[in-house]
Amino acid sequence: MSDSPSPTTGGTMQDVGSAVAAAPQAVEMPPPPTSGVFLGTGRRKSAVARVRLSPGAGKIVINDRELDVYFHEPQERAAVRAPFQATNTAGRFDAVIHANGGGHSGQAGACLLAVARALMRADQRYEPALRAKGYLTRDSRIVERKKYGRRKARRRFQFSKR
Repeated sequence: MSDSPSPTTGGTMQDVGSAVAAAPQAVEMPPPPTSGVFLGTGRRKSAVARVRLSPGAGKIVINDRELDVYFHEPQERAAVRAPFQATNTAGRFDAVIHANGGGHSGQAGACLLAVARALMRADQRYEPALRAKGYLTRDSRIVERKKYGRRKARRRFQFSKR
């Protein structure tokens, strides 16, 4: 049974066991600061997010709305919470975020970068964990402009032979 392919992952059960054994152990993070306000700015596509972190109970407010009300998709909520989970600070900081521009996906990415930068300002010892997950890297991809003589940026008009 250990060499038969797993129906959910497509790999063997032996592969799954070795992946679990190779998973990195949680690194002990320093305790968060007890006072102060930490600012961070993040950008993604055409969205901009500004964050104010302060020690608290873990409440996240985006544009005067709770996180679960503002973002409906689970992956967008998870993106905003990801830097807190990477540094083991979930429930220790309150975050007030102002996001504008772009769509919901771009705003979620901007919030992720802003929270990660604010956490790094709170304590420099969080940087290796955040950088290892890629949360401090700005995604510079933006929408390419439409060109004249084309239907979109690269898509040409339909060719008609006659």
